[in-house]
Amino acid sequence: MYITRKKMSRRALLRGAGASLALPLLDSMIPALATANNSAPPARRLGVVYVPNGMAMKSWTPEQEGRDFAMTRILSPLEAFQDRMLVITGLDGPTSNAGVHASASTRFLTGSLPKRVESDLRASVSIDQILARRYGNQTQLGSLELALDENDVFGSCDIGFSCQYTSTISWRDEFTPLPMETNPRLVFERLFGDIGTTDASVRLQRIQKDRSLLDSVTERVGELNHSLGAPDRARLEQYLDAVRDVERRIQLAEAQSGREMPTLSQPSGVPDSYEEHARLMFDLQVLAYQTDLTRVITFMLGRELSGRTYAEIGVPDSHHPTSHHRDDPVLYEKVTKINEFHTSLFADYLDKLDATPDGEGSLLDNIVLLYGAGMSDSNQHDSRGLPLVLFGGGSGTIKGGRHLRFPNGTPIGKLHLNILDKFGIPLDSFADSSEPIDLLSEV
Repeated sequence: MYITRKKMSRRALLRGAGASLALPLLDSMIPALATANNSAPPARRLGVVYVPNGMAMKSWTPEQEGRDFAMTRILSPLEAFQDRMLVITGLDGPTSNAGVHASASTRFLTGSLPKRVESDLRASVSIDQILARRYGNQTQLGSLELALDENDVFGSCDIGFSCQYTSTISWRDEFTPLPMETNPRLVFERLFGDIGTTDASVRLQRIQKDRSLLDSVTERVGELNHSLGAPDRARLEQYLDAVRDVERRIQLAEAQSGREMPTLSQPSGVPDSYEEHARLMFDLQVLAYQTDLTRVITFMLGRELSGRTYAEIGVPDSHHPTSHHRDDPVLYEKVTKINEFHTSLFADYLDKLDATPDGEGSLLDNIVLLYGAGMSDSNQHDSRGLPLVLFGGGSGTIKGGRHLRFPNGTPIGKLHLNILDKFGIPLDSFADSSEPIDLLSEV
């Protein structure tokens, strides 16, 4: 590690006994990256948050178009960020007559439909992986793929379509779906290299000793603080508190599920509570962006066909069967509650991104964050008018505070082209689209 009182490498690490901790962007790092005008360009980031089994569209879509639209019930938890959200209505995914759930998750980032097989999978590359190819050499991890439901990778989950289709939204290429990691402990270790090995016995020994990552680098933290100014010390302390909090919560989850730990090959690290699991995974994403370990993250709040129940919000019914509400008011209310619960969890994530400094702004200022589902009306398995909303400033390339409605039949591939163009990757075509729509103008 190279540190002076004048500058520090952007890739600086704190190393301890069996641990390495990446640092967030500090003022001391700016000179090492400075351009001729002595300012470092902000890193642009892409985040994707996916919700399964469609949406209660009557409680999602605003009535008014343009500015000053009234927030709907499902969007209301996000009201504090209305001036930085771009609600997009009218974009369609390609229509499938079979495998509607496999198609929903597959088309969300690829704009294409899956091949109906249980092996020899085929779709197309997703936009997150196009960005990972372009910018992955600038970060330790090209991308992160995360989820809350365990992956089903064998057999058929949707009438002859492989379970892998419903368990991921990321495709490295047309033949390679990427698995989504669900275990916060494994994500933590991947980010910070805490153990240095994937051996389960070593990991279990580390857990049983209850030794914190920060305990391993305490001496180095003290040395570093002596070389930093007051603003950097405050920023580093805030970051280290966040790391310690995430690790403490993971350890708590392991302790709660650890009654049978001696018989397990590795600790689960997955909280029993869906809400805590989601918050942990969101917090890990903040840390990953904050340390610039990756700039591309996809996250599934549930996989397609998910039968998860939500007793904590008064919906003990299985999500997927309930999503077939048949316009029954009781069932529709339950679906709406689930959708609203998801946006409330997402709102906490936006709060933390907005509170985390990044350059002259915040992480939220420098991210393009797509939230939505791969089908609209869940009862109809509708691929038309997908529920989509963009957040973040995109480093000055996105103007929020609007609801944009587009003509029927406008393909989602046009949005994909727009996003890629904002990251400096202009393509002649993507999926079934050859022209982007000017969704992100007025900046």
